[in-house]
Amino acid sequence: MADVGTGTTLTFGTSGFAAALISIDGPSRSRESVPTSHLGTTGYHTSMPADLVNGGEINCTFQHDPDLSPPISGAVETITITWPVPSGSSNGATWASSGYMTNYTPGAAVDELMEASATLVLTGSPTDTDAS
Repeated sequence: MADVGTGTTLTFGTSGFAAALISIDGPSRSRESVPTSHLGTTGYHTSMPADLVNGGEINCTFQHDPDLSPPISGAVETITITWPVPSGSSNGATWASSGYMTNYTPGAAVDELMEASATLVLTGSPTDTDAS
């Protein structure tokens, strides 16, 4: 069942980077299609699924704290999204994967909270755990 996003967290296992998460998109997992059409194929192109799945990227926005150092030059570490706790459960579902930060862009405007956007690239096989 769908729920509101309030309570979603993003944690970095090695660097310990933690900032107030405003929004999160992804990961955008995908798998390529391998063309199998040949000169004898008629009617429609044919294809088959590739063996490998791309772990995708996470795009997120944080409240920017200039005293925190984002792990932009850090090594691959475990990145975990913990989703809000659904009604009747004691823990939210989690998605965890190895990954690293490729972009961190802070910004400031008059009379607004400072924000930063970040892009995280996931590598390897994710571990998805249901809420309990």
